[in-house]
Amino acid sequence: MKEEYARTQLLLGEKGINCLKNKKVIIFGVGGVGSYVAESLARTGVGMIDLVDDDDVSLSNINRQIIALHSTVGLKKVDVMADRIADINPDIKVCRYPIFYLPEIKDQFDFSSYDYMIDCCDTVKAKLSIIEEAYSVNKPVISAMGAGNKLHPELFEITDIYKTCYDPLSKVIRTECRKRGIKKLKVCFSREQPIKISSAHQRIPGSISFVPSSAGLLIASAVINDLLSA
Repeated sequence: MKEEYARTQLLLGEKGINCLKNKKVIIFGVGGVGSYVAESLARTGVGMIDLVDDDDVSLSNINRQIIALHSTVGLKKVDVMADRIADINPDIKVCRYPIFYLPEIKDQFDFSSYDYMIDCCDTVKAKLSIIEEAYSVNKPVISAMGAGNKLHPELFEITDIYKTCYDPLSKVIRTECRKRGIKKLKVCFSREQPIKISSAHQRIPGSISFVPSSAGLLIASAVINDLLSA
């Protein structure tokens, strides 16, 4: 056993450590939420992690994304995250996809090869495609709902999409899932009503360091517990 995971093994046992080492996950979106998901999964010992994101690190990311530093501004998010994972555990197999995921490119991915799919995308079209593909191959998926314009991380929870409320993104996904006959979907969702931003900045959601990070860690905990109990 690697010494880096000695404390984790006290909780999960050798069987749990070996289980996670042989699991493969994919994370769509390596931003405020997704970067913390990736960080936590790597530190817990998941052995194979695929990263999908076309964005570069920008100065505006520094307030909330674990990969965002002045030294990483301008670099691809998947590259920065992959390098960080390698520094945590060089044995983790990381595959980088510096692309913007849309349904039109879904054939680039073998969805059946993943033990878990994690949707931290910003667009509804991408989210719905990931959810549909996961269901088509009978693989678990979790989807991040809205984390913008919120200040209370303690109000996040893991629940089913049909138990969500207040969040505008959840409402859209809930409606579209119902249309598609998707009867359940695990999501990370907040009961906090979004703070209203002045109309001049309406298209840009407000964010703060401790909200998307909390959502990311909560998603990671759900993924790890599901992988261990599968």
